[in-house]
Amino acid sequence: MVIPAFNEENAVGLVIEDIPKGLVRNIVVVDNNSTDNTGAVAKKAGAKVVREISQGYGAACLKGLATLRDFRPLPEVVVFLDADYSDYPEEMPQLLEPIESRKAELVVGSRALGKREKGAMLPQQVFGNWLATWLMRALYNAKFTDLGPFRAITWSALEKIQMKDRDFGWTVEMQVKAMKKNIAVTEVPVRYRKRKGVSKITGTVKGTFMAGYKIITTIFKYA
Repeated sequence: MVIPAFNEENAVGLVIEDIPKGLVRNIVVVDNNSTDNTGAVAKKAGAKVVREISQGYGAACLKGLATLRDFRPLPEVVVFLDADYSDYPEEMPQLLEPIESRKAELVVGSRALGKREKGAMLPQQVFGNWLATWLMRALYNAKFTDLGPFRAITWSALEKIQMKDRDFGWTVEMQVKAMKKNIAVTEVPVRYRKRKGVSKITGTVKGTFMAGYKIITTIFKYA
């Protein structure tokens, strides 16, 4: 499991505590150059903590994968989960079921299909997800409803995809490349709640614009 984290000292411990016991072999929290006690809190909660000084969501996820690559045995499946406690880690079994039953190799937790707490997603997030998934349907015939960060993917699929993005395009790159590589994909409904603290991306006008621009350009990049 990989949890990218930037200044999430008030949430990351809760995330780790709610991960179903015995379901995950290794929990890797990537401290993405935090200025608070994120790393210490995560370590105390039982995670392996590594630091990535190059800030960026994709950069943190890539660092997490590089860390897992050194483990033996290699993981069969990698779950990605945000550190802000907006997702429900206890829903991981539902996320893994399509992989365990060999129906898919990439499973995206869809906040659009699941029950969402009022105010959990800002209007710009809702619109951005709608636009991105509409473009993916138009260009790739991809039937996604969300770019949700809570997702599971087999290690073999990750090897085929060869993730590269170091920023906001990480999630959509994974989904688009999976379609291009004919990797079986599906979605499962997941619940979503208001995050702890303020989002560093959608919580600011600049962050929202930059994330939206990167996501859209990434979709067209692989068309």
